[in-house]
Amino acid sequence: MSFLERIAECTATDLSRYRPFRVEDADLGLVRDDFAEVLGEFSEVFRVSKWSVDVTARLAAPDQRTEAVGAVLRTLAGRGMIPGWRDEPYPVGTSFGAPAYFTMERAAVPLFGVRAYGVHLNGYVRGGGGMEMWIGRRALDKPTAPGKLDQLVAGGQPAGATLRDNLINECAEEASLSQALAAQAVPVGAVTYCAERAEGLRRDVLFNYDLELPADFRPVNADGEISEFYLWPIERVIETVRESDAFKFNCALVVIDFLVRHGLISPEHPDYVEILRGLHG
Repeated sequence: MSFLERIAECTATDLSRYRPFRVEDADLGLVRDDFAEVLGEFSEVFRVSKWSVDVTARLAAPDQRTEAVGAVLRTLAGRGMIPGWRDEPYPVGTSFGAPAYFTMERAAVPLFGVRAYGVHLNGYVRGGGGMEMWIGRRALDKPTAPGKLDQLVAGGQPAGATLRDNLINECAEEASLSQALAAQAVPVGAVTYCAERAEGLRRDVLFNYDLELPADFRPVNADGEISEFYLWPIERVIETVRESDAFKFNCALVVIDFLVRHGLISPEHPDYVEILRGLHG
C-alpha cells in the first residue's frame, strides 16, 4: 500500500454522469443524472434539462432560493434521500468568500456537488523521543465515516462564520482547547479534492492549521463526535496512513500534507511529485 492509494480515495470516478448545477448561469456544482431526474419533479424550483440543472429565474434573491430549495430538500429528506440532516446551512457560491447565491443544508451539499469548506487542525507535540501527533477516533454514530481516525480537531465551515472563529469553536467543542491556545494555531495552506462518495460528489477545500501543544495537554471531547483520543509517535501515524484506510478519507490527505510540509515525506520519495499533485485535485 502507499500514500498514493490514500490520495486515490479522493478522486472522482466518472464525471460524464453529471450535469452542471447553475444559478443565474453561474456554474456552482455538479448533479448526477439520476438525481437530476428527481429534481425535475420540482419544476417550480428547478429547471432540469439534459445539459444542466438550474434554479428557476423567478427565484431572484438569495433568501428566496434558500427557502424554496430548502423546502425541496426537506421533502427529499422525508423520503430518506438525504440522511444525516444536521440543520447546518452552507453557503453556495462560486468560490470561498464570494457572495452566496443561497444557503443549503450541509447534508445535501454532496448531492449538488457544490464546493464545501472545512477547517482541520493538526495537534502535535515535540519531545525528547521525537514528534507525536494527537489523533481522534470518530464516534460510531457519526453520519459519515463512523469509527474512522481523524485530526485532533476538524469541522465543516458553516455560513456566517469566519475561518478563525469556526476553528476556535471547533477546538472548544471537539477537544476542550482553550481559546487562548486555539488562537495559536498557524494556518498552513489547504488541500482540495473532487471525490465521488456514497453521499454524493465531494468537492471540498480543507483549510489546514498546525498547533504545537504542550506535553501535558490532554484533549477532552465535549460534543460527542469523538469517542477517544490517542497520542501517537509520528512513525505510527505515517505507517497507519500509508498501510491502511483507518483514517477518514480526507483526513488522510491532511496528514499527508503535514508529513510533506514537515519533511517527513521528502523530495527523494519516489512518489513525491504525484503526492504533491494529488493534494490539490
